[in-house]
Amino acid sequence: MADAPILGGTKKLKLDADVFGAEFNGPLVHEVVVAELAARRRGMHATRTRGLVRGGSAKPWRQKGTGRARQGTIRAPHFAGGGVVFGPSPRSYTVKVNRKARRAALRCALSIHAERGSVFGLDAGGFDAPSTKTASDLIADRRGGSVLIVLSGPDEAIAFKSFRNLAGVTVLAAEDCGVADVVGAATIVFSSDALDAVTARAKKKSEVSA
Repeated sequence: MADAPILGGTKKLKLDADVFGAEFNGPLVHEVVVAELAARRRGMHATRTRGLVRGGSAKPWRQKGTGRARQGTIRAPHFAGGGVVFGPSPRSYTVKVNRKARRAALRCALSIHAERGSVFGLDAGGFDAPSTKTASDLIADRRGGSVLIVLSGPDEAIAFKSFRNLAGVTVLAAEDCGVADVVGAATIVFSSDALDAVTARAKKKSEVSA
């Protein structure tokens, strides 16, 4: 298994063969990505039914003698300003996916990047102060597509501030990095601590317990 070269340096980060050398499973990755994107939806869309629309408590005209159809309220769905029939209501879009499947999908996504040589390391401690220019220079050769920077821990806050304003660059904490984020990135850059955290999360349960 090839190692990940560190940007701006000569050292390399060692990639776990079990995590970055898994066989790709397209349907599994698709299932997990769809579930992750669905879980990010707020689901706060709502419409008012006839019972929620203000007014309309009295009959608009008497029951008989007008020649018009009988009506009980002007807030019925067929009146302008009336309630909505079968409209959306707040709901959760979360779809359950087994933890074993999530780990396997994460291994598949990471392995594709390792196979393509699009995994790199980052010396997050090398930033003395926030510097967007320094961050831009480090990934200048990787700006052909979207870049995902994965960091971990409060000690890497300076690096986080350095990368977050760059166009086409997404900065995430290791615990927030999901399969959808990995699949959607053309290049992934890990700090050493972030790589350890993501690797531990992607390992099989038997390997973690061992």
